[in-house]
This record gives sequence, structure tokens and C-alpha cells, in this order.
Amino acid sequence: MRALSINGSPPRSQQLGASGAKLLLIIAATMLVTAGLTFFIIRTYIFPSPLTPVSLNVKEEQQLDRKLTQLGWQVESKGSATSSSSDTSRTSSNNNIQQSASGELTPQAYQEFDADRQVSFSEKEVNSMIGRNPDFAQRVAIDFSDNLASATMLIPIPKDFPIMAGEILRVNTGLDIHLDANRRPVVALVGVSLMGVPIPNAWLGNMKNVNLVGEFGDRGFWNAFADGVDDIQIRDGELSIKLRK
Repeated sequence: MRALSINGSPPRSQQLGASGAKLLLIIAATMLVTAGLTFFIIRTYIFPSPLTPVSLNVKEEQQLDRKLTQLGWQVESKGSATSSSSDTSRTSSNNNIQQSASGELTPQAYQEFDADRQVSFSEKEVNSMIGRNPDFAQRVAIDFSDNLASATMLIPIPKDFPIMAGEILRVNTGLDIHLDANRRPVVALVGVSLMGVPIPNAWLGNMKNVNLVGEFGDRGFWNAFADGVDDIQIRDGELSIKLRK
């Protein structure tokens, strides 16, 4: 028969044994969680693996090439060799330039269409365009959410740098992009983090949540950008821009 104390509870030695076992389990669980978090931090931020480039199928590649041609870029689609249009000619969306199979340009009358002023890119298409550049294919990734464009970048540290020389630095940043009440573009830095640690606003020159267009829009790039954009929207997974006449 199990021995009981005067008040009916188990002996003190059994209570201490049970408490000791619970303490050992808590310590073991804490060590496992700490080891897992340490591995995650080292793997993700200190020694991050290269980013996986985004690839498109033939149909998506052709659709992206049409959009780039609409903006004036001359591109060659991977699937263009199998399309019937590439056997004869390639024509831009506004019919301003026609290129024959031999590569000669045929003069065309200039025309403008309102539909050509609006173009949208999906998050996948933007990352695919980045992936076409071998210098950024495994180092930059873009994410689109409502009014927010985020970027993940893997930046190599110079070998002559005194700290972490030759290692890869993981940088995350975000831009708030939308139109204000006057239909003027707003581009504001949301924040920057290094290896998962947010950088103080003072270290960023107090530029967080400052409208770059309003701050520097009286001249140069930002002024030209704002004057040329009629509408810009960033939704979940998509960037849409409408240019002015």
C-alpha cells in the first residue's frame, strides 16, 4: 500500500522527484527550441541560401513579352520560335514598329491608343524579369501586397570589409506606394531590416514614412515620375500603372 503523509498527499520525496522530472523536461524543451531558432537565424540571415529564380511557362512568357514591347522594349520570347506570328513578323501593340523575320524594320504610321497607356505586371512577371539578369537572379525577390512593394535582397559583403568579410547580408525593405487625395503618386519608405533586425529611423536619415515624391518632387526623377503617372496601384500580387498623355 502506497505511503501517504498525514494530510493524505504523497511523500515529499515523491513530490521532489516529480518536480525534478518536469524541470528536466522544461530545460530539454527550451534547449531544443533555442537550437532550432539559432539554426533558423543562422540559415536565414547569417548564411542565407540563394533565392530561387522565378520561371514562366511559354504562354506566360509571351504575355510578358507583349507587355514589355508595349513599353518600348524589344524582347525575344522563348516561345516565339514556335508561334506563327514569329515566322512572318513581330508587331508592337500600337503598330508603330514592325519587324520582319530577317530583322529589318518596316516604317509604320505613328498612332496612340488609350489602352496602351495602362499596363500591369504580376508579382511573378516582375520576379521573372529580375531573373533574366544573372547578377540579380538569385539575389533579389519582389513581393506585392496592398499598397506595399517589398524586396528581399542578398548583398555580398566586400572581402576587405572589417566585419563579416565575404559573407552574404540579407536585407528586407518595403515601399508604400499609392495615390494621394490630389491623385499624385506617394512613394514612402516603410522600413529596412538587416538580418531580420529593423534599422532605426535615425540611421536611415529619418526617411521612414516620408513621401519621396513630395520631398524631392520639385525637380529631377521624382518630379518627372509623378507628372507622367496618371494612376498607380499595388494590389496583392499585382502592379498596375496608367501613364498620362
